[in-house]
Amino acid sequence: MLRIQNLHADVGGKEILKGLDLVVPAGEVHAVMGPNGAGKSTLSYVLTGRGGYEVTAGSATLDGEDLLALAPDQRAARGVFLSFQYPLEIPGVPALTFIRTALNAQRRARGEPEATAPEFLKLARENAAALKIDFDMLKRALNVGFSGGEKKRMEILQMAMLKPRLLILDETDSGLDIDALKIVSEGVNALRSPDRAMLVITHYQRLLDHIRPDRVHVMADGRIAASGGPELALELEREGYDKYARAA
Repeated sequence: MLRIQNLHADVGGKEILKGLDLVVPAGEVHAVMGPNGAGKSTLSYVLTGRGGYEVTAGSATLDGEDLLALAPDQRAARGVFLSFQYPLEIPGVPALTFIRTALNAQRRARGEPEATAPEFLKLARENAAALKIDFDMLKRALNVGFSGGEKKRMEILQMAMLKPRLLILDETDSGLDIDALKIVSEGVNALRSPDRAMLVITHYQRLLDHIRPDRVHVMADGRIAASGGPELALELEREGYDKYARAA
């Protein structure tokens, strides 16, 4: 599904990704771990088309289509979703309005009928209940005054409503207590599907206790330094990233 080959990218004239190769097949969950500054968040921003991130070489394709040639909204319409490490607050825009606008914009881009108000509200209530989100929260401005855990649950709610094909989770466990981590992980696991791929970026094994990855990749100095099964995350928990950082 997702294929990245020899990807190089600069931020502000500084090279961050330095020849990254990665393949994530449909139906699989892959974790990317690594020290601060390895380029993990840069990878997520390059794949989703954030401004200021210049690709200088290499390729990234989704089902054979060149992702890098598409605008951010086109990538979203193809099913690319990024769950932010620090979700933005949007004053004055109720969460329900934001999600319905995004959902219908994607449906229009794919030539699908828009969700009617009753259909949308039914879906929103069902998904909010599954994530233990008080429905009244969805009437408030998006993420304004929300706790860290509430913001992350709101991200998972957006995933459940938009049903993306490629999910990129950038340190979704950041700022979560144990209970919130379990709820968010259950929401992510509920989205596992044979035609959906997930890229989970994290520093810590604790998230992977709940979201069991098919593969684990170690990122260091802008490259994938090692890949393996779930046992690789346990090794990193015990021994840290030093040997991979030195090798890179």
